[in-house]
Amino acid sequence: MTDDFAFATIAEIRAAYRNGRTTPVAVTEAALRRAASLEPRLNAVVTLLRDTALREAEAAGRDLATGRDRGPLHGIPVAVKDLIDVAGAPTTFATQAVDPVWPARDATLVRHLREAGAVILAKTNLLEFAYGIAHPAIGQTNNPWDTGRTSGGSSGGSAALVAAGVVPAAVGTDTGGSIRIPASYCGIVGVKPSFGLVSTDGIFPLSQSLDHAGPIARTVADAATLLAGMTGRAMPVVPRAPAALRIGVVAAHRDSPLVTPGVRSAFLAALNRLAAAGVHVTEVGLPGLNTVNDALMNVLLPEAALVHETLAASRPDGYAPGTAAQIKAGAAVSGLAYLRAQASRARLRAVVEHILSEVDVLLSPAVAFVAPREDPALDAEGGDGEMLSSGLANVTGHPALSLPCGLSDGLPVGLQLIAKTDSALLSCATSIETILAFDARPDLKA
Repeated sequence: MTDDFAFATIAEIRAAYRNGRTTPVAVTEAALRRAASLEPRLNAVVTLLRDTALREAEAAGRDLATGRDRGPLHGIPVAVKDLIDVAGAPTTFATQAVDPVWPARDATLVRHLREAGAVILAKTNLLEFAYGIAHPAIGQTNNPWDTGRTSGGSSGGSAALVAAGVVPAAVGTDTGGSIRIPASYCGIVGVKPSFGLVSTDGIFPLSQSLDHAGPIARTVADAATLLAGMTGRAMPVVPRAPAALRIGVVAAHRDSPLVTPGVRSAFLAALNRLAAAGVHVTEVGLPGLNTVNDALMNVLLPEAALVHETLAASRPDGYAPGTAAQIKAGAAVSGLAYLRAQASRARLRAVVEHILSEVDVLLSPAVAFVAPREDPALDAEGGDGEMLSSGLANVTGHPALSLPCGLSDGLPVGLQLIAKTDSALLSCATSIETILAFDARPDLKA
């Protein structure tokens, strides 16, 4: 975007369209230039949809000129993770195990976005098939705060474009934290909605009972706007007064030895600011919390192995070695282990539902550490630490988000919030965002 709008909110761009300060074409052209100028430093873009984006922007401008207004996303550039179908554009899955697919129709969420007037600007880089490994021939997406570090996975390309001021919002997917982890690393907002809220039609699956799609944005309001556009339904957000907000701090996440001193310090500072503003902050324990990531992996691994069974047999050399190893490991998970994991999910959901009848949100460090140099493997110690907090909401299906709360050694730290409903999550997050007032952005020159 132009310098004036590179880090503007959706509401600010929308107002500028309507008061004549700029146009959808001008904003889209600037976004395309900025995206191109930041490559390959970010390695965030798989396909830049220049021609179709400009046509969509021109149509959006014509509509506004004649009084046709589709709402908050009308003419707003949006990026989409490259395992989500966009009609007429290649879907690569960031792999060499399959040739690019050219879908004839949009994924349902993309169709909703188009109906809301959004301009689909780019398909974004991801970990291979969203499965925790960057294919060595494609490479990881780099972090706008430090391009020597990862932007996170698996929705790292979408997060990097938002954090770098290319688009105000983007679409990601989340099976064990793949929206919230990149959002935390990049100092932005990432929302994993409640299970089933956003259609996964037209999205290549990883784990059918854990997969979610959701928005990535720089503010909670922008994330709520994109979520409404993705679903085609209103998303009520009513900020809570601080004195009416009840936060339950997940003590086991806060006190885990995996949490680095810098992340813990930023987390505690955020808690102090919330308490000083009048928010009721208490500690909570979750029985069975230590079983969460085992349950998640014993569901994810076999479900992913089934998805990839035929392809892995026909083109095994096209996968990154780490991805191939994870698919093989999934085939070895027993049926009993899978069924026990699904039963554990039901118990954990009941535990979280009960606690969320006593507090409005559960709060944890979003990730135990700031952005590392490379994405940690799922079976490595770092992988477990990366999903320390995030796996819970995928296991239970509750809505969750990551919200920036501060910096550690100049890199963003995120808070994870979990709530009972999507509306409650976004409402509470709006209030917390206002209190914490995080306004830092990366010093990345286009």
